[in-house]
Amino acid sequence: MKFISTTFPARHYGQRQLRIGLQGDVSDPRTKSFLYILDILPRLQKLPKYLLLENVKGFESSSARNELLRTLTRCGFKYQEFLLSPTCLGIPNSRLRYFLIAKLHQEPFSFQAPGQILTRFPDQDLEDLLKDKVADKVGEASSSLSSEEKNLDPNIGPDGSRRKSLPKGAFLFKLETVEEMKRKQHQDNDSSIKMLKDFLEEENEEMNRYFLPPKSLLRYAFLLDIVKPTCRRSTCFTKGYGHYVEGTGSVLQTAVDVQLESVFKHIEELPEEEKLMKLSTLKLRYFTPREIANLHGFPLEFGFPDKVTVKQCYRLLGNSLNVHVVAKLISILLG
Repeated sequence: MKFISTTFPARHYGQRQLRIGLQGDVSDPRTKSFLYILDILPRLQKLPKYLLLENVKGFESSSARNELLRTLTRCGFKYQEFLLSPTCLGIPNSRLRYFLIAKLHQEPFSFQAPGQILTRFPDQDLEDLLKDKVADKVGEASSSLSSEEKNLDPNIGPDGSRRKSLPKGAFLFKLETVEEMKRKQHQDNDSSIKMLKDFLEEENEEMNRYFLPPKSLLRYAFLLDIVKPTCRRSTCFTKGYGHYVEGTGSVLQTAVDVQLESVFKHIEELPEEEKLMKLSTLKLRYFTPREIANLHGFPLEFGFPDKVTVKQCYRLLGNSLNVHVVAKLISILLG
């Protein structure tokens, strides 16, 4: 056996669980399969030559990760940890994940980064690496806030300080901080990342099934992450995408000439019917499974059997990995 690639149930390592202390870590029953691998690895007559492991951000702060590193060291593996998102490869989708690659001592890595968790690939220059670390910290800080914290006095930041003023012409969503809005603007101005339009299907009549229903528009309008085809970003698509709205992934504004500010300004003061009319002008729809597969790096010939429903496609894609990120890690591992 030369190569082992693994992942395991990860929800209990997510940022929300880590923040409020709900994670079970090694005591959680869902880690039994992982701990079993760690238990038998030192007892194998012939160790695998290569290992690749994936999990959510948050795993790097867990006891399970510490146990993993102890076991790898005991077995004579050299390893490297990463926190990577497809954006580092120019793909307009945020999907930050923990990765670890390991190989036996007789084949060291071609780069040296002992004790570090890299946020870029080793062949990407140091200036970009430092820039990403700063951006990641800003993003993590804002994403760790609860809805209640974000819904405080709009002039007061979560640390009690006065908020920075909005850039001219910018629009702030109800549960969005100024920092988050500026981060989105920065991402959309990053020419090293492709535009979403490069990953979209052609608009046709079949797209009608993906438009958000009126009930969702009225209820979740201020919670949506709305992107246009010219944007260079989208949030992580989860397995609940298309079924749940809040926090499951971005939605696409297909009426590209309509300005968000003109729709949302004073919209809360309008009666429901007028509110819906305004929101409908944006022509918001979900990304199709094919488009999400494109963002994940699946080849054009990839597809699902006809009997698989759209909901099932979203669930499978939401539990997936980015093909390009994993391929590059394997290339580094085997190189």
